[in-house]
Amino acid sequence: MNNIKQYIGGVLLLAVLSLSACQQPGPNQTGSEYMPDMAHSIAYEANYYSKYHLNNWDDESVKSYVELAMHHDPVPRTIPRGYAGVALSANDSMLEEEEALLEGAEGGIKVPVNGHVPFYYGNSEEERQRAMEEIRENPYYITEEGLAKGKELFNIYCAICHGEKGDGDGYLVRDANPATGDPGGKYPAAPVNFTLDDFVNSSNGRYYYAIMYGKNVMGSYADKLSYEERWQVIHYIRSLQAKAKGAIYSADENTLNPEYGTPVAQAAAGGNAQEEEMNMEEGGHH
Repeated sequence: MNNIKQYIGGVLLLAVLSLSACQQPGPNQTGSEYMPDMAHSIAYEANYYSKYHLNNWDDESVKSYVELAMHHDPVPRTIPRGYAGVALSANDSMLEEEEALLEGAEGGIKVPVNGHVPFYYGNSEEERQRAMEEIRENPYYITEEGLAKGKELFNIYCAICHGEKGDGDGYLVRDANPATGDPGGKYPAAPVNFTLDDFVNSSNGRYYYAIMYGKNVMGSYADKLSYEERWQVIHYIRSLQAKAKGAIYSADENTLNPEYGTPVAQAAAGGNAQEEEMNMEEGGHH
């Protein structure tokens, strides 16, 4: 009998403790909450507009919690993802041109400041043709650093099939050599030769689309190459084409096709000339 009473008493005590442990605050009661710091952050959080009334953070700070949690401008010289080319601009004129291309000017692909680069083309032959017609200009200037990066990425991802010269003679399609016991490549289909006139004369959109969706047995490389890296690889492919055709495609000059890319030296010279002309015009008004 005593055991039963003790058991009932224990259950009642546990129930009372459970109810009192989660009581709500009132006029004369602060209430209680299990591990409140887990639900109400002591540190301030971005875009947090309300204030936890039991948090005394504001009383000990020169700035309020809500003030610190509101939206703020980025720190000076912050470079949004996808805007590296803007940071490399040599002068204000180049900066404006880079920003125009990245913001969707004719021949460019719009790159929002949040870094996400949309691609408004579906995976079909019709969309491929549309991309080839609409995507023309490379949004990044031709630079020595960019060509070096494009070469590195091309040799990692492309050369094994397309060859280091871009002529379609990669390791996977090499000829057999019985003398050395080399059985040759095992690739089921010959990759394209970028130095052929058909590919030399193709727009940049043909290459960018192929990187995004792949072509035939080649898969997509959209998850392996960033937005800028794709364009630097295309720059490097153009330099291989220029070498095969006896043309020049460098940071100083582009004799392959001006539409494919603008040398950074040319852009800088044009920008400086434009600034000088504007300065002369301003001087003439005084």
